[in-house]
Amino acid sequence: MLGQLDYVLNFLVYLAVTIPILAVGIFVFTITTPYKEFDLIKQGAQTDDPKKVAAAKAASHDLGGKIIGLAIVLASAVYHSVNLWDLVIWGIVGMVFQVIIFYLFEWVTPFKVVSEIPNGNVSVGIFASRLSIAAGLLMAALISY
Repeated sequence: MLGQLDYVLNFLVYLAVTIPILAVGIFVFTITTPYKEFDLIKQGAQTDDPKKVAAAKAASHDLGGKIIGLAIVLASAVYHSVNLWDLVIWGIVGMVFQVIIFYLFEWVTPFKVVSEIPNGNVSVGIFASRLSIAAGLLMAALISY
């Protein structure tokens, strides 16, 4: 029974570290884009305007993909980390690279992602989402000790 308690305490400690990293990641993602994801989502939920509804969907996909990508990195970091600091470092690395990937995407596309998402281009939001998930999977695979 005491052995199980150790596992539960370890779970709680790692949870207490990963949830704030994820929350900080969400905050970082929302301040590093010129559009305000939560405002777009809220406006899309409170209107029948098709453009605002589409912008809300595009922003939801984009932000959701970044969150999933970071969660994948964090899951791998939990699995591979040798201690809590190792987990924190990989969480920060994952966060930074999700932002870098977004702006690389912005740079290489023939259109401006930062304009397309607030204008309701859902396909760009979905593509950005999948790119963030793919980046998270690749970063997760690269984590080792």
